[in-house]
Amino acid sequence: MKQCFLLLILVPALTLNAAEHSGQAYAFFAPHATGGEFGDLLSAGAGGEVFLYRGLAAGADLAYAFPRGHTADGIGLLTVNPSYHFVNKDRTNRFVPFVTAGYALAFRSGTANLANFGGGVTYWFTGRFGARVEVRDYRISGQDATTQFRFGVAFR
Repeated sequence: MKQCFLLLILVPALTLNAAEHSGQAYAFFAPHATGGEFGDLLSAGAGGEVFLYRGLAAGADLAYAFPRGHTADGIGLLTVNPSYHFVNKDRTNRFVPFVTAGYALAFRSGTANLANFGGGVTYWFTGRFGARVEVRDYRISGQDATTQFRFGVAFR
């Protein structure tokens, strides 16, 4: 089921014309706030989004989250989310806020299912390169797991 959903997102992305700005990719670094501690858990990752209709997009990203100073003790984190980008196709937008929510899978020797939600902004320096800032909260069974403060770059 998860593989089918991921294919539904990635296959259309491979057929898009980049000049139409129908999708974007991003990479990020993120300190986390976990259990009242900030920055003891870090992550790095990359992902992409495909615009489906106006500002509505489907996306996925893959990250590696690890304790500071102990990179070998990390976990993988896969998220699959719809998002909405507040854009106006009639004019060029440099500053584009967005919201997102969806499913996350944490994995190492086992797995854990999480929900996530958040939002942020992409500032486009040029038509193809921008800076992306985002806050994303992860929850497991209704309880806070961690909050990421993502800082990254975006490409289209």
